[in-house]
Amino acid sequence: MEYACITPIRGSLVVTDELHNNQALLNNKELYKFIWVLDGTIDLQVDHARLHLEENQVIPFSNIHNVQFTHIAGKYISILFNSNFYCIYKSDSEVSCNGFLFTGYSNLLLMKINAPQLATLERILSDMFLEYESEDSLKEEMLRLHLKRFIITCTRIARVSLAIDPLNESGFYLVRQFFILVDTYFKEKKKVSDYARMLNRSPKTLTNLFALYNLPAPLQVIHERISSEAKRLLLYSNKSATEIAHILGFNDLPSFSRFFKRTSEVSISEFRKEHLLS
Repeated sequence: MEYACITPIRGSLVVTDELHNNQALLNNKELYKFIWVLDGTIDLQVDHARLHLEENQVIPFSNIHNVQFTHIAGKYISILFNSNFYCIYKSDSEVSCNGFLFTGYSNLLLMKINAPQLATLERILSDMFLEYESEDSLKEEMLRLHLKRFIITCTRIARVSLAIDPLNESGFYLVRQFFILVDTYFKEKKKVSDYARMLNRSPKTLTNLFALYNLPAPLQVIHERISSEAKRLLLYSNKSATEIAHILGFNDLPSFSRFFKRTSEVSISEFRKEHLLS
């Protein structure tokens, strides 16, 4: 089963239970993805990491994650869209998912759905299917509305799972802005003080705020983003370690090598050899 809506400006919204058989969709670097396990289990290879998903779990992927199915022992549904269909950056005031659901990090947000949340997502999916059958001029906008509902519901589920206090919205907004800035500038800026300055906060304020939400320390977030990008380039490009060091803003190969060994606990050559062989 596959439903697709393609707009005149090359916007795409695809709902399918056959994503594992569609390499073109998996390889499309414009598409954001949700994978929702309806029954049984699904095993994925996401960049360098292996993920095991179980029934009633949902996980979002940004457009830069490399996703491959390694084992399917159940049923799932996937929802894919690009920025031309729904731009999460321009619409952040509506859905508050930027810097939260969709980031370039390897520590992905795997959400477990309870019964009321399951009923809500099933209702939204049913509305999507009904809308795909219509052929009037409002179809595109209605599908965009249902996608927005799905994203908002997943954002709420994630907030509950992370025990984010709805009364401290300003604090959570600051955390999201930090993630967005790191996602944008991690190649050039590698110190917490760089981002604290852009947010008009002190490094200590950011550290305390991240501790409040039981999140990794801000410096760890920066290192994780750099490390994630390094691993993608090592796995999915033909660039040398020296070229990758330059792309990621390191002064030389030795400093990049030391950083990679410290954050990944293996050398660059060991990582590349191990994962390319597997």
